[in-house]
Amino acid sequence: MEDEFIPDNGLLPGIEKTPAENDPDATEEIKGTGNSFYQRILDNEKVIRVLRPLSMGLLILLIIASLFAFFINAIPAIQEIPRVVKIVIENSDELKKDAVYKKQIAQIKRDVQRLSRKYNSYTSGQSYLVINTTDNLFCLYRNKKLVREGHCSTGSYKLLKTEEGRSWTFKTPKGRFWIQGKTTNPYWKKPDWAFVEEGLPIPPQDHYSRYEYGVLGEYALALGDGYLIHGTIYKRFLGMPVTHGCVRLNDEDLKVIFNTLSIGSKVYIF
Repeated sequence: MEDEFIPDNGLLPGIEKTPAENDPDATEEIKGTGNSFYQRILDNEKVIRVLRPLSMGLLILLIIASLFAFFINAIPAIQEIPRVVKIVIENSDELKKDAVYKKQIAQIKRDVQRLSRKYNSYTSGQSYLVINTTDNLFCLYRNKKLVREGHCSTGSYKLLKTEEGRSWTFKTPKGRFWIQGKTTNPYWKKPDWAFVEEGLPIPPQDHYSRYEYGVLGEYALALGDGYLIHGTIYKRFLGMPVTHGCVRLNDEDLKVIFNTLSIGSKVYIF
């Protein structure tokens, strides 16, 4: 078999070099085509005249949009900054001689004295207790100093009705009270609503089923009208409005309050 003739051009048979590969000048000409296109655009004054105002317009729109966004976000924040109003009171002899001014100053002094006496009557040197029914917190004071505070439970404000038309609203009374009695190991005499709430018939007043022991803790302080400050077996509910009107405390707080307050000590509930 005769040997095939292979052309000495570095390629396989049937494959030819492209003009660019054969001619280096052609390659440079192709590369320069793109550059010359952009150069022609830059050299064209008409195109530049159109692009220049267009780019300026876009820049102006961008600035306007940035300013608009700034004012939308910055102005409300500035408005939230509290304003400080500086009041300058001049020590004027003419003002002191003014009859209206003298009358107003005298009235203010009388009001301050009256409020001071009222405040002192509420916060005497004796111990007293403050009950906050909104947050279910208590504060115990002695010699006008806070000595203990913590969570309590007060009235739930639930309404209970019977088919006969009787109703009860379970709320803790508000106002100024005083300790009318102190008891250790108290028992609970269940009122009528306790049986209605459980769906049970109401027994006579002296029936044995009305007396329940161990549910009020080790101490109880009477506020009058059946309202007590006492302990609870439902300690997980302390801090919530869940009672039928009494004030519930945990064992430690109740013991401190019981030992601190005396009969006649004031209790303020709000």
